Amino acid sequence: MPTLSGGMELIMNVSKRMELFFNKENLDRLPAIEWAPWWDLTLNRWKEEGLDFGNDYIKIANALEIDPSIPFGIPNELSGYPVFKERGIISNEEEYEQIRPFLFQKEAIFNIIDGIKKHGKDHRKNKNFVSWMTLAGFFWYPRVLFGIEDHLYSFYDYPELYHRICRDMVEYYKFVLDEITKYVQPNFMTFAEDMSYNLGPMLSEECFNEFLKPYYDELIPYIHSKGIKLIVDSDGDVTKMLPWLISCGVDGILPLERQAGVDICKLTENYPDFFFIGGFDKMVMKYGEEAIKQEFERILPAMEKGMYIPSVDHQTPPDVTLENYRIYSKLLKEYCVKAVN
Repeated sequence: MPTLSGGMELIMNVSKRMELFFNKENLDRLPAIEWAPWWDLTLNRWKEEGLDFGNDYIKIANALEIDPSIPFGIPNELSGYPVFKERGIISNEEEYEQIRPFLFQKEAIFNIIDGIKKHGKDHRKNKNFVSWMTLAGFFWYPRVLFGIEDHLYSFYDYPELYHRICRDMVEYYKFVLDEITKYVQPNFMTFAEDMSYNLGPMLSEECFNEFLKPYYDELIPYIHSKGIKLIVDSDGDVTKMLPWLISCGVDGILPLERQAGVDICKLTENYPDFFFIGGFDKMVMKYGEEAIKQEFERILPAMEKGMYIPSVDHQTPPDVTLENYRIYSKLLKEYCVKAVN
């Protein structure tokens, strides 16, 4: 557990606060972020209610008085690849061979490198936003290729192809990490996985160990060698799969959906050395100040352990008024201070 000192009078920029959090060092308060950009429908509502900054997330976050959090994603494909099925892109080895020239190519990075350079320059110049990178994980991206149903069959129908796809991903991601970190040092990164639903993981531990773990085991030390913490992004009830991730060296998980039964207080108690982000039940936000405050009281014991950043347990839904979100952000800051005192 990190040592969080009480009553500190520090002026700290957003990036530094995130860095200290992951290093388990003293903080003036916990980071107060909404880890993902807001839904378009939510922003459209708030625009009608007087908040109009387009898609400038730094201006939006500053107006809402929370810590700005700016993601950047990495593409796995070049444009123009063929699609063979109504759902999914491939269904067998032959189709993967046909699409492979469009996947995991260095040109995909070179095509976005100017934007990466600008992001890195902005982050070095202005540390008042959290920078984070996301990659498609070893469960997520094969699902993109196969389609949802065929992906779950692919562990049995095309095991060699599944391993080949993940092997290709590892080699490409090592290049991505080498190239990206020339220009930007993100505060953390995520693997987009969504391996769980409301009743738990969508694959067995045996399948995880055979098809995903070898590639986690290889890539995570490479990520850590770049000074980056890896947070897995999975919706649903992630409780059962946390030991699987921890065994691979994953640093943390988000977004901890309350409606899927995730209990952040139990998780921080059972896994005191693991990082958590999210966990605030977004469904209570529309009910106003008392309901929002009660939710913060529920998660405060987890916050006080110092390994947990409270945040909406997915993106804020469009049934939340601008007024209620301002109440949420005010209380978020207050509880982020309270948690370290």
